[in-house]
Amino acid sequence: MAKVAFIGLGVMGYPMAGHLKAKGGHDVTVWNRTGAKAEKWASEHGGAKADTPREAATGCDFVFMCVGNDDDVRSVVYGEDGVLAGLETGATLVDNTTASAELARELDAAAREKGVKFIDAPVSGGQAGAENGALTVMCGGEEADFETAKPVIEAYAKMVGLMGPAGSGQLTKMMNQICIAGLVQGLSEAIAFGQKSGLDIEKVVSVISKGAAGSWQMENRHKTMNEGHYDHGFAVEWMRKDLGICLAEARRNGAKLPVTALVDQFYADVEAMGGKRWDTSSLLALLNRN
Repeated sequence: MAKVAFIGLGVMGYPMAGHLKAKGGHDVTVWNRTGAKAEKWASEHGGAKADTPREAATGCDFVFMCVGNDDDVRSVVYGEDGVLAGLETGATLVDNTTASAELARELDAAAREKGVKFIDAPVSGGQAGAENGALTVMCGGEEADFETAKPVIEAYAKMVGLMGPAGSGQLTKMMNQICIAGLVQGLSEAIAFGQKSGLDIEKVVSVISKGAAGSWQMENRHKTMNEGHYDHGFAVEWMRKDLGICLAEARRNGAKLPVTALVDQFYADVEAMGGKRWDTSSLLALLNRN
């Protein structure tokens, strides 16, 4: 059992912190910007809540963070009430936020200056993966630090891998989102094509999903897409944040992402339709609009 803090109790962080307590058996303290949610979590899971990130981190072996973006991470890490102010030498800071690789390297340097270990560890698997404790976790950091953190991370994960030095986890998550963007657009076009052709989409997918065209998106999203239901899953606005990170990194490293840039613009059009909080599979709604 370790003494653990979890910073950020959104749709991902809330169940992840719960698995650290229930499945991992750790002593968990939580902090959330909205204190009522931290109180609710502590009541449900029998853990503790703190009034500041620093208070949550004080005396902890591991601190996990899952917040919105680079600026949100900095706001809970730095300053007199920040996580780093509470962490002691030898502790480990794990950032599950999907953020930039640049930020990961910055946090790694800041942590090591204080004698703290750092792992960037963005996740994939969505809300369902978080609730089921079955996330894929892509890590960046030193191998020895990773091996120390891995058994704790496994409380909310089905796969945990070290991709390289600090920032490598975030770069891997970018690749993940680039793949998803292309897959969802291709699936949307295929379903739109099938609908126009008068095909039974369920029958078609039952066949093609078992071949080379098969994907998680096809297996898990084709039914709701065909029915025009998008009020669930990973929100368009979150995907646009992630794709923005991908495109910014591509400008730095010289990679060409023409399809990713195009799909990002399609998502902007979905937002303009009022679909900011729709699932990413709502690209089909754009194709089917009158």
